[in-house]
Amino acid sequence: MKKVQGVVISNKMEKAATVKVSRWVTHPLYGKRLRRQKNYHAQNLIDAKIGNKVILVQTRPISRTISWKIMEVIK
Repeated sequence: MKKVQGVVISNKMEKAATVKVSRWVTHPLYGKRLRRQKNYHAQNLIDAKIGNKVILVQTRPISRTISWKIMEVIK
């Protein structure tokens, strides 16, 4: 199971939340570190609030856009 850490940016859906995941990558030629960000829709059964830092776990597809689940809230 793949795990990533991110921040909840929206929880307006009934049983889901949008989580922003940031990661650092190094440019292949110049070596500069760049921040890449991606938003994931995740199943929100533990009722995470906006601004909470959470851990996501990849699961089977639950719906068309949801393939992640919020495992725990860090803060």
